[in-house]
Amino acid sequence: MNDKLYNKCNSKNLTFHHVAEVGVYLPETSNILCFTEDRIRTTLVEADPDSVAKIRVYFSEFELVTLFPVAVWDTDGSVVLNKASSSTFVDELESSPAMVNDKYVEDDTKKIIVDSVTFDKIDDGTIDLISIDIEGGEWYVLKHMKSRPSVISIETHWKNYTNPFIKEIKEWMKNNDYLVWYIDKSDTVYFKKGLFELSLIEKLDIKLKSK
Repeated sequence: MNDKLYNKCNSKNLTFHHVAEVGVYLPETSNILCFTEDRIRTTLVEADPDSVAKIRVYFSEFELVTLFPVAVWDTDGSVVLNKASSSTFVDELESSPAMVNDKYVEDDTKKIIVDSVTFDKIDDGTIDLISIDIEGGEWYVLKHMKSRPSVISIETHWKNYTNPFIKEIKEWMKNNDYLVWYIDKSDTVYFKKGLFELSLIEKLDIKLKSK
């Protein structure tokens, strides 16, 4: 279980009514699992059919969980996924963690076609915390997002990998009044300006970890 985001939010006494995760992979390692277990309304988006099956079983008794078994992309239709466990990515992407860090070699036997939608087809405008980790395609979630969550966790880097849309992501955050809260080994977590004040330690940590 990944409880860092949950614990950080609790440390700021933040409360949420609708949390979301785009790119779940395995339900037991969900970045928002602790929120879901608190019986908060949860929207999950996962494109890999194998992961979807596991998510359906795991959350079968959670009435407030809604699962969308699709890929989020820049257009509605379908996309090709390159299956690579937790690093599964859309074939059209120019860069992903699997390609950069794992030197992924294309294998037609591991390609599958899945339905794709723009995120505005999923987002009803009420999401107040979102975690986005879709291996290089995160920008397309922000680009079409109706909600303006209080907290946004987004994969921006990992080892030698930098998100191919990092410029667009940073510009969107600036234009929509978001500030960096903290940076970990793969994600940058943003918060809506005015939600709280960063501590001196948090500011120093951001400065040390910012590229």
